[in-house]
Amino acid sequence: MLRHKRHVPCELISALKGVVLFNITLTIHCEVSNNNQIMLFLMGSSSSGSSRLFSTLAQTLSSAALADSHVDADDYEYEQADPDALLRECEEVLKNRPPRMHRDFVMTRACSLLNTPIRIMQWNILAQALGEGKDGFVRCPMEALNWSERKYLILEEILTYRPDVLCLQEVDHYFDTFQPVLASLGYQSSFCPKPCSPCRDVHNNNGPDGCLLHTAHLRLSVMMLKTNQVAVVATLRCRLTAQVFCVAVTHLKARSGWEAFRSAQGAHLLQQLCDLTTQSEEGIPLVVCGDFNAEPSEEVYRCFMTSPLGLDSAYKCLSEDRNTEPPYTSWKIWPSGESRSTLDYIWYSERAFQVDTVLRIPNEEQIGPDRLPSYHYPSDHLSLVCDLSFSQQPHRLM
Repeated sequence: MLRHKRHVPCELISALKGVVLFNITLTIHCEVSNNNQIMLFLMGSSSSGSSRLFSTLAQTLSSAALADSHVDADDYEYEQADPDALLRECEEVLKNRPPRMHRDFVMTRACSLLNTPIRIMQWNILAQALGEGKDGFVRCPMEALNWSERKYLILEEILTYRPDVLCLQEVDHYFDTFQPVLASLGYQSSFCPKPCSPCRDVHNNNGPDGCLLHTAHLRLSVMMLKTNQVAVVATLRCRLTAQVFCVAVTHLKARSGWEAFRSAQGAHLLQQLCDLTTQSEEGIPLVVCGDFNAEPSEEVYRCFMTSPLGLDSAYKCLSEDRNTEPPYTSWKIWPSGESRSTLDYIWYSERAFQVDTVLRIPNEEQIGPDRLPSYHYPSDHLSLVCDLSFSQQPHRLM
């Protein structure tokens, strides 16, 4: 059963954004904001009542202002929204659609009632431009992809699980939707778009898609970078325990034939994370979320499993042997046929964290014969959600 939870307050230490150009890393910018170091680098590929919420928040960001790349959307102030009321609004808008899939949390170990886990959510939400214009979901009616309702399906999923750390890919409605709405819920964000985004090729697109890291009760400075395959990294401190940890979100190169390139991207990201997290003698615990576009049989998966960073995959906890990934995290029907793949992961430092709960993967009957996306689910990728606790719990500071 779903359980209510409160946000674990954390504070930002540093944020890092970027993409790998083969073996070259470029340091772009370093600044100090409110005594917090913000680091950005380059890393990746070379090549009615309910609608009132969205419209009102979006209107606070003028299109003229957002056309200026120097404008930081996080500089705007938003009236705080009630998440329960907003969830009810979503349900009201979606009342004529089939009900959302019910997914239980699976407890993976006995937990103390005094434990305060950190909830992580990983999700490729499907860029609107790609869903409507490029991806060719032959069994998904175009009406099901209508943004006026699909955005509520996405927000409903987020509000249902209320993560402390939200890692998204294929975000192409950042300024007009996700930034203002989630800011009103107390999240701060760092968005890294792809200037070579395929969304740009779609008529009436909403701009490039990119990776987005949202964190509860944090302040992140944002800078737009000319990157493609992207990573966003933030080092955080839990305000309850003063424990420091690092979160990264990434989206690796898609399609068959790019396996070696994905491996190179992953290896370079691991090296960057190693440099960042080994700055202290004990090392900084790490969480890495992403759409890796790679099955567990690929080399990039093995790179993460065997990394000296000591990472493990949270969703292996769902299997009986605790050593097997789910059979799928994405299930869709292309013009070329049906595709059922495990592509999305939440990696964590095994020595520092324990997995308390994991959100169950829906079964075939729940997903339905037309697969994903659909009227009752907004993306071709399933959201992954888990609760992580520090292996060693120090005395609380608050």
